[in-house]
Amino acid sequence: MDMESRQGNKSPSGMTHPNHRSSSKKKRARNCCLICLAVLILVGLLFLILGLTVFKAKKPVITVNSVVLRDLGVSFDITKLQVHLNVTLQADLSVRNPNRVGFKYDSTSATLQYKGQVIGDAPVPAGKIGSRETRPMNITLTVMADRLFSNSGLYSDVMSGGLPLTTYVKLSGVVRVLFKIHVKSSTTCDLYIDVLNRKLVNQTCHYKTNL
Repeated sequence: MDMESRQGNKSPSGMTHPNHRSSSKKKRARNCCLICLAVLILVGLLFLILGLTVFKAKKPVITVNSVVLRDLGVSFDITKLQVHLNVTLQADLSVRNPNRVGFKYDSTSATLQYKGQVIGDAPVPAGKIGSRETRPMNITLTVMADRLFSNSGLYSDVMSGGLPLTTYVKLSGVVRVLFKIHVKSSTTCDLYIDVLNRKLVNQTCHYKTNL
């Protein structure tokens, strides 16, 4: 009886019943799906860890190395209490990208300001700074004299012998680490020009970066 019972689970030809083969295939398919899912999760975790550590986005830094007064021309119109002013500044900047990937920035302008009023600007074309690269930038800023005619405070400042100016540069771009991260970096320098001696006597710079 036992022999007959064991033999009843096989087909007349002695092969395993089709139901057993189907169950085995389903089990193998399920195991493959679980393995693939586990691999995908591990790869995702690896990229996440790299993105938060080794490839974590860092802030590009703009540094003002020097600002040089290239030209200064001043003439007075006593009858109208006006000053005709020509100023040219040469700014030597450097932008450092500390990331392990490139930093791509948009075109912008460097501006020269007098008490909040923009009196000159210079274009900064779009570009890309490579991984851990420091790129120099030389910018020439010239005063647009017509923008100062309506400013009544200029006459008294120049007559007192000093001219306060401010330079401002802002770069906006992206760092691509797994996904795009928008970055903004700017620098502001407060300058004081000794009009009588025709030289730059004071320079204070402030830096700001946002991720």
